[in-house]
Amino acid sequence: MNIEIKNGRIIDPRNGTDRVASLFIADGRIVAQGAAPADFVAGQSIDAAGCVVCPGLIDLGARLNSIEAELAAAVAGGVTAVVVPPDADPPLDEPELADRLVHRGAEIGKARVLPLGALTLGLKGERLAELAGLKKAGCVAFSQATQPVVDTEALLRAMEYAATFDFAVWLQPQDYWLARNGIAHEGEVASRLGLAGIPVAAETIAIATIVQLVRDTGCRVHLTRLSSAAGVALLAQAKAEGLPLSFDVGVHHLLLTENDIGFFDPQARFVPPLRSQRDRQALSDAVAGGLAAICSDHTPMGADDKLLPFGEAKPGATGLEVLLPLTLKWAAAAGIDLAQALARITSAPAGILGLAEAHLAPGAIADVCIFDPAADWLLTGESLRSRGKNSPWLGHMLTGKVRATLVAGRIVYATEA
Repeated sequence: MNIEIKNGRIIDPRNGTDRVASLFIADGRIVAQGAAPADFVAGQSIDAAGCVVCPGLIDLGARLNSIEAELAAAVAGGVTAVVVPPDADPPLDEPELADRLVHRGAEIGKARVLPLGALTLGLKGERLAELAGLKKAGCVAFSQATQPVVDTEALLRAMEYAATFDFAVWLQPQDYWLARNGIAHEGEVASRLGLAGIPVAAETIAIATIVQLVRDTGCRVHLTRLSSAAGVALLAQAKAEGLPLSFDVGVHHLLLTENDIGFFDPQARFVPPLRSQRDRQALSDAVAGGLAAICSDHTPMGADDKLLPFGEAKPGATGLEVLLPLTLKWAAAAGIDLAQALARITSAPAGILGLAEAHLAPGAIADVCIFDPAADWLLTGESLRSRGKNSPWLGHMLTGKVRATLVAGRIVYATEA
């Protein structure tokens, strides 16, 4: 169907576009901005007055405990592609499992599913998984999710193999031995609350090891969910060397700190943990400076998983439907303009993944998000389409509401203004 999106503010960070104009879609692709192509007849018109029209968001980390519900949550949040970690049940360590996930996502017809294949069999950190087969099945990179590769030699061999075929490896930088007994940032708050701490050194030691292995192997590595100022400094130096490294930051870590644990609030338990205000500021500066992308770190879970003491509650929060408003909230606090903020959840993730999507120039796949940047809404369990109702933002007013989402030119989500 031919679609015209009219009267919207088109913001395309990759191409530097920021103007009020019409956007024209045909055969699943953008065909023009501004003036309609010759002989173009719109089968449907969307009035985006007062709204921003931007590329669909790309989320670098979202668990799909219920694929139908979570992909519906994704498009309700303006997310048109989700990177899925391999720590499913069973882990994504066989090509058939990855192929099945990709095809199931395509059948549902909401957001695109971009799986990460398991780097090692069963995510046990021992024997290498069938990386070539997983790649052919649709895996965009290879990861251990939150599971460690304790044997550094095994990690070296995995990275050597990945570099041979130019496969990207995604790693969460956390030293197993330093983090294994901790549940909160090692600092004043954890000490006062009597919580076992995870030191910043758990992150920096892991980063230092990975950086050296990248130097030795040339493997492309993406580090997920950075949490500390010291970690940012190490990676800024490594990137300045020209090493093939990238990293992302969970959106909650841009806004919250260890103080948000309050009186043992289980909604504020994350892996890695929320750290100090200094760490949060360094993460914010890194993202603002274009060093890192933002992801939702979407981890949906049942209410019972959070109705537990802090140390027993499962870590994580639902994030797909709040990625956009929380990114806008961060940008407003950090003094970042709208185009720069949107780049961190569109073109920056696309660059990390090596995707040609996430822009609105003619010829691009028509993955589009239309949102009202001034709309306020109350986050409640009932307002979330995700099966996960776990969020530290429950009961808070958020600003920025998605009005419509298109994937390959199909309207997959729409709501009344």
